[in-house]
Amino acid sequence: MPRRYSIALIPGDGIGQEVIPEGVRVLGTLARRHGFALDFTEYPYGTDYYLAHGVMIPEEGFEALKGHDAIYLGAVGDPRKAPDHVTLRGLLIPLRQRFELYVNLRPARALAGVPTPLKGDPPFDFEVVRENAEGEYAGAGGVLSDEVAVQTAIFTRKGVERIARYALKRARSRKKRLTVATKSNALQHGLVFWDRVVREVARDYPDVELAFMHADALAAAMVKDPLRFDVILATNLLGDLLTDLAGALQGSLGIPASANLNPERRFPSMFEPVHGSAPDIAGKGIANPIATFWAGAMMLDFLGENEAARALMAAVEAVTAEGRVKTPDLGGKATTREVTDAVLSKLEVVA
Repeated sequence: MPRRYSIALIPGDGIGQEVIPEGVRVLGTLARRHGFALDFTEYPYGTDYYLAHGVMIPEEGFEALKGHDAIYLGAVGDPRKAPDHVTLRGLLIPLRQRFELYVNLRPARALAGVPTPLKGDPPFDFEVVRENAEGEYAGAGGVLSDEVAVQTAIFTRKGVERIARYALKRARSRKKRLTVATKSNALQHGLVFWDRVVREVARDYPDVELAFMHADALAAAMVKDPLRFDVILATNLLGDLLTDLAGALQGSLGIPASANLNPERRFPSMFEPVHGSAPDIAGKGIANPIATFWAGAMMLDFLGENEAARALMAAVEAVTAEGRVKTPDLGGKATTREVTDAVLSKLEVVA
């Protein structure tokens, strides 16, 4: 019997509905060639569902998603239909918090053939580990009057310890360098606590070189010298900002992918491109599917199908290296489907 995995599909909004079907095409091909099976179940959760039902996802939706091995997400949100804070806090943040997806893992690597905004196109390859369930996005606070709003960041020892331990393990498996983003010079309670707990956990990893950088200086260094970084650890908000910068360094937000992980596997982990719903190009068939493929490769790797994950990324990079089939965000004229077809043709060689 082949290995079987149950995958929940949430295409969501905008171009998510265009790239997820292409991701399914590629993943299905890999499954057949590498001796495993993927059982896909699609869910309608997104802005249109919210407009029809008043919620982004019903309570029974969370229960249904729990039964899957992983979640493959396209994009969520359409500000023309509902405010972003409604859609984000209606689906993504509840999923991250309820399913304890406390790790947001974002690889940042220069792909062959893709020009970057950096002089000389340095071959950088680092990862950002972002705390994904508490911190600045914990949701604590409120509007006290027409003139006062309070938003409170929450850092717990459990939360900081577990994300620090994950980041240190990632660094140990790579080049043994961990850079911690902080702003403890200005945020004298929460981030001083963050720094202290990270240092305490790091004592268990004496082989990992540990450095702390203020997030603003770190952002500048990512642009000036991205080769210096191996693994970057950041809080929820700082990680959100730094990972979008990392995506821009890769040449297009149509490239980077994201994994929302529950390392203990008590709940399904969630994998997504980071480009958002891009309503300005939705329906035109020109969205870049590479980020969706990369997210699919991360999902396969997490499920233990490492050979298939490597084959997918090798096929993607073979296409980008040739530079013939490119969507408009990369300076080309190819459609989403044409890029998918090119990747599938490369899989015949590398898979």
